[in-house]
Amino acid sequence: MSTGAKGEDATGTHQAAGADGGQQVGVDRSGLLPSAWDPAAVEGDLYQEWVDAGYFTADPTSPKPPFSIVLPPPNVTGQLHMGHALDHTLMDHMARRKRMQGYEVLWLPGSDHAGIATQTKVEANLKKTEGKDRFDYGREEFIGRVWEWKDKYGSGIASQMRAVGDSVDWSRERFTLDEGLSRAVQTMFKALYDRGLIYRANRMVNWSPVLQTAISDIEVTYSEDEGELVSIRYGSLNDAEPHVVVATTRVETMLGDVAVAVHPDDERYANLVGTTLPHPFLPDRHMVIVADDYVDPEFGTGAVKITPAHDPNDFALGQRHNLPMPTIMDTQGRIADTGTQFDGMDRYEAREKIRLALEEQGRIVARKHPYVHSVGHSERSGEAVEPRLSLQWWVKVEELARMAGEAVRQGDTVIHPASQEPRWFEWVDNMHDWTISRQLWWGHRIPIWYGPDGEVVCCGPDDEPPQGEGWHQDEDVLDTWFSSGLWPFSTMGWPDHTEELKRFYPTSVLVTGYDILFFWVARMMMFATFADTLEDSPLAGQGPRPQIPFRDVFLHGLVRDEKGRKMSKSLGNGIDPMDWVRDYGADALRFTLARGANPGVDLPVGEDSAQSSRNFATKLFNATKFALLNGAHVGELPDRAALTDADRWILDRLEAVRAQVDDALDRYEFSVANEALYRFAWGEFCDWYLEIAKVQIPRDWGENLPEAQRVRGITTQLVLGRVLDAVLRLLHPAMPFVTEVLWRALVDGVPNYPESLTIATWPTADMTNGGVEADATAARRLKDVDQLVTQIRRFRSDQGVKPSQKVPARMDFAAADLAELEPAVRSLVRLETPGAEFAATASIEVRLSQATIPVELDTSGTVDLAAERKRLEKDLAGAQKELDNAAKKLNNEGFLAKAPEKVVEGIRRRQAVAREEHERISARLAQIGEQEQRRAGQ
Repeated sequence: MSTGAKGEDATGTHQAAGADGGQQVGVDRSGLLPSAWDPAAVEGDLYQEWVDAGYFTADPTSPKPPFSIVLPPPNVTGQLHMGHALDHTLMDHMARRKRMQGYEVLWLPGSDHAGIATQTKVEANLKKTEGKDRFDYGREEFIGRVWEWKDKYGSGIASQMRAVGDSVDWSRERFTLDEGLSRAVQTMFKALYDRGLIYRANRMVNWSPVLQTAISDIEVTYSEDEGELVSIRYGSLNDAEPHVVVATTRVETMLGDVAVAVHPDDERYANLVGTTLPHPFLPDRHMVIVADDYVDPEFGTGAVKITPAHDPNDFALGQRHNLPMPTIMDTQGRIADTGTQFDGMDRYEAREKIRLALEEQGRIVARKHPYVHSVGHSERSGEAVEPRLSLQWWVKVEELARMAGEAVRQGDTVIHPASQEPRWFEWVDNMHDWTISRQLWWGHRIPIWYGPDGEVVCCGPDDEPPQGEGWHQDEDVLDTWFSSGLWPFSTMGWPDHTEELKRFYPTSVLVTGYDILFFWVARMMMFATFADTLEDSPLAGQGPRPQIPFRDVFLHGLVRDEKGRKMSKSLGNGIDPMDWVRDYGADALRFTLARGANPGVDLPVGEDSAQSSRNFATKLFNATKFALLNGAHVGELPDRAALTDADRWILDRLEAVRAQVDDALDRYEFSVANEALYRFAWGEFCDWYLEIAKVQIPRDWGENLPEAQRVRGITTQLVLGRVLDAVLRLLHPAMPFVTEVLWRALVDGVPNYPESLTIATWPTADMTNGGVEADATAARRLKDVDQLVTQIRRFRSDQGVKPSQKVPARMDFAAADLAELEPAVRSLVRLETPGAEFAATASIEVRLSQATIPVELDTSGTVDLAAERKRLEKDLAGAQKELDNAAKKLNNEGFLAKAPEKVVEGIRRRQAVAREEHERISARLAQIGEQEQRRAGQ
């Protein structure tokens, strides 16, 4: 059906159509929508329509300005959790809005091979199903099994992304182990190696005895564990002879002790510095007493045992003092190669046995048990990690971190919120060298070959690895963060020169949680700025400084439960976002998250939040259905002079909200934007303008309808259509499914409109109120209507009038400058025009902006006076009881002397409220008495 609307041309501008375009007034178009909103019935098919239509596929040859985001790659083993859902909601919000604003949008998806997580999961499955571990298969066969598992189960998160509505470019989906990304990884490794920025050395790492590999800091979680604090006496058992007392929570590590450290200014130990003490179990080892500022002389005994191979602080101290560093545990956490009776014992068994042996020697000075302290655990396998000296590959980060820091200091990359910048600088300015090797099989194998005569050769992707007897490749693989650190540019084809890199790099924004600012964001910044320094770099920037991977970094907070607690398995408060998609719809999930998200701020969510968002989607659906039922359509509005006050007011409010939304979204304040839309759509549009529209649109469009009412009705239908059109567009980034269904019905048959809201234009001032100055008079009148309706509704309730009951009323609308809005007010508060027999039984005065208007009501026959008296007398008794209780306390000098001022002030406030209630109810009872007398006299 043609509606004579303003169409959208290729540039998204509105074109004037004919006067009425053949629009049939009063036509019920609600049949274009289903009877009720059922998300499950439409979301899957609708998403596939979008994908098939190519709406999400980026065109690097497009003349449009570019906007690009790369999806933080979820683990291929993973499931979409609430943190992912928040990430994806906000990125999709940006992508959809920018697409509507006329940008060529690339939102590039993909997944991470997740070395430890995937290998652990596959090994556990093989152990369960076949009773074998990876060593039973050998490296090549085991890796083949992992690829089989990935192909079978690795698409789970992709299907969940579809369910949520991610508008990603599936044609460019990448995987960190695919051929192109493997080429990028080898290129980066060799470039860093050739510059001397990658080296191999024995250093301290977090070691997982279960996984038998080094793990990164981000894969270590800390908890308060119950253990013991044991004080050990080294040296003579005679107090008159040299000795020191040290305390430890890990007694077993004393087998690796090589020294005792004290503070240089600690006079208690000054005569011992430089001397040695015998080891209790190792007669050939003498522990030297060293002085070091690391020691806090005020803590404990002021003496610290030094185990360089099993503690990072001790390792640093050991380097400063050139101490030996014996490793006393094997890769499985068992005591090994100490030459003591404890060899072969698990570390926990050894802890007990060594303590008992020390007790036998009389060396246990004190034992505190239980002793609660912080212990790091492997995130994947759960066991306590073991700090361990290990031969690993490292990246020298000093220069890389400096460039990453400068990118933010110079404003090339901007962190939102700015309050996170100090944490960024603290991290990159004090970064330690990064261990990049992992003792795994699944991952990017380190491209280093060793020769029979000690040769070491690093090979890039185009190099032929050395062949021949005695040559072999390094067994380790690279840390997963190495490949994901290249993600912004490797996914676009680096190191080759590609159209994608030329068009979409650097990316526009990175969206992630503030909790991984250091681990992932820093690595991407380091690699990107380094890659720009390489010869013939396709990332070369235009200025003197290295190119950055993203212009903005938006750091959102963590999703917490409704009580503000972090979601965890132990608390059982986790929420599966797919449950919400199933129960409430994807739009409800998305709107809940978008409505609560601001830079750097955690957001609490719960079932109530999801239900509220589902109710909002239903409200939109019902409002649109009602509007279509009453002939709402999209078309060209008449001059503003022909609009009613309510029409001008709602269009002006729409423009104010549109401007607020744009401003907030430009600052990544999603909560501010979506809360404004929620309040406008539900409160001002649905609860006010739609109710007024019911009065302005004629119920009967017959031949006898006066022309002025006909014109007003058609105008109202157009305003309804205009506001709905803009609101659905503004809400589309957060709620794509319901807005798409509603918008298609609203613009059905409109010429020159796109077939999908996904590619419609973003609202501008020209679309909302024509870009004109807001009508202050209309705004004032509608504010007065709000006040008038609110006060009358409250008064009706006080009078005991049912909400549905129509009551004759008299008021001077002209005096309040509200003559045009009288029908709307009467409709909103169900007040009839008074007849000749009108007799006021109750009245109030309502203060408005320009006048105080008396409102008289005839409630005779509408109120059961006896029932109302009974109800009010009960309420009066309650108010009196509150007054009596307050007076009793406030007249008690003893109470006033002891009670906190806040408590006393609270009682005074309740007393004042109760007094007002008492006076109001008493006045109403007096009115009822007068009404009863009048009825009795009739």
